[in-house]
Amino acid sequence: MSEELIPENPEQETEENEAEKVKQRKNGLYPGVSDELAENMKSGWADTELHDLQPIPQAEHTAARRAALSARFPGERLVIPAGNLKTRSNDTEYAFRASTEYAYLTGDQTQDGVLVLEPTGERGHEATIYLLPRSNRENGEFWLDGQGELWVGRRNSLTEAEQLLGVPAKDVRELPAALTEATGPVRGVRGHDASIEAALTDKVTAERDEELRVHLSEARLVKDAFEIAELQKACDATARGFEDVVKSLDKAEATSERFIEGTFFLRARIEGNDIGYGSICAAGPHATTLHWVRNDGAVRSGELLLLDAGVETNDLYTADVTRTLPINGTFSPLQRKIYDAVYEAQEAGIAAVKPGADYRDFHDAAQRVLTEKLVEWGLLGDLSVDKVLELGLQRRWTLHGTGHMLGMDVHDCAAARTETYVNGTLEPGVCLTVEPGLYFQADDLTVPEEYRGIGVRIEDDILVTEDGNRNLSDTLPRQADEVEAWMARLKG
Repeated sequence: MSEELIPENPEQETEENEAEKVKQRKNGLYPGVSDELAENMKSGWADTELHDLQPIPQAEHTAARRAALSARFPGERLVIPAGNLKTRSNDTEYAFRASTEYAYLTGDQTQDGVLVLEPTGERGHEATIYLLPRSNRENGEFWLDGQGELWVGRRNSLTEAEQLLGVPAKDVRELPAALTEATGPVRGVRGHDASIEAALTDKVTAERDEELRVHLSEARLVKDAFEIAELQKACDATARGFEDVVKSLDKAEATSERFIEGTFFLRARIEGNDIGYGSICAAGPHATTLHWVRNDGAVRSGELLLLDAGVETNDLYTADVTRTLPINGTFSPLQRKIYDAVYEAQEAGIAAVKPGADYRDFHDAAQRVLTEKLVEWGLLGDLSVDKVLELGLQRRWTLHGTGHMLGMDVHDCAAARTETYVNGTLEPGVCLTVEPGLYFQADDLTVPEEYRGIGVRIEDDILVTEDGNRNLSDTLPRQADEVEAWMARLKG
């Protein structure tokens, strides 16, 4: 990784350009920049402005979302930042991912961006997106600064951004001062941009800002047509990623779970932006650890692989799919018994997903089936199924809820109120996961020894439709015989 050619000679700074001083790197190899080189770098560059750009595909949807937000908070200034780069180590940064609220309302994903809705009287707002303009060539920013375009790549001009996003664009560097002087009621989304929050510090309250955050979370409970198409795209790519993994299981056996992780990641980067969350590539007893993301364990024939992974599309919608696969391609009798129980529970859960149903119905349906199996297997003494459910004793082995909302965040709509989420009612356009599981820890002395170290989860992404539901990830087989046949076909 190269170092920026940062000037180190303070004598080159003058009072005129002090305000625009480019950030310097300590211990650069070059002691400074000659006047001749600085002048040379200002000219000789082609005009790369793009013209006649068409709006991005989601522009009409983001406009509708902003209109709905405007109607909810009339007469108030609304400030939604994308966020800033975060340091990974010293002067290297994590890959930037715009805040969900910002991307949902703009379709933009660039760092430091801020959407501002300015009230126009008692009703209505005028939207402006504040962005970094093209790098300054006069002061050398574009080639001397670590975030200059020569180092990190070209960014859209403000005019180009306006055409693409369908929103007037201005220089974000002017925004903090403008917000500091602004009057009237303001709400902002917190936790993404410290400079914006500092400019608003005496104008906002935690309670009002939280109302904005909650509203934006609940607005995503029902997906529009663009979002549904993105989620389907994510699920289709994820299915191909699972196929890639099955085809390479022999290489994973020769190395570790990290081969599985890397194999799926390659698919995510080819077909999308990234993985939507840290892939869980849990082989053998690691499958009993719900969020096993170390992925450094052995992959052994005869054991199970629990693969929980999702491709995030270029527009930041993620799938969330889990399959539990026999590494050698064939379930043992006990593995199949446990797998079939989870499959039956998932079938009951999916059947409960429909318009007008309580959100909790699919969880309750799946938990009942799993509890029936645990009682049938003699793991809960002589207690009845109803008594076990009343006491929650099945949770020793089922552990987690049976699903969650899905969208731009893998656990989408997380700030929504309880009454609109887990105590809410399903309606067309809601997308959620159905993911029951059974987990018998390696050190659990309350179950027969042969159960210990077996973990099974099956997870699919389910869209509520007008007449029931649609499984967006149904191209991946779920039933045990179908899983074995699918693996045999892929392995050739």
